Amino acid sequence: MNKVFSFLAGMMSGALVGAVTALLLTPASGEDLKTDVLARIEAAKAEFQQAYEESYQDKQAEFERMKGGA
Repeated sequence: MNKVFSFLAGMMSGALVGAVTALLLTPASGEDLKTDVLARIEAAKAEFQQAYEESYQDKQAEFERMKGGA
């Protein structure tokens, strides 16, 4: 469980660093940049949600296996 949270924290940190880097280095207009940043944030949120759901389902299945074996 700790590994999952560490991975997710690293993923979110990487996404944040990437977004800030893109903000600082891109030659796009303000409106284009805003649209791009919002799209990246939504993609990161969707990726995080999917990883959370997969992890939750795995842990739920593991719990059910353990509960049935006891």
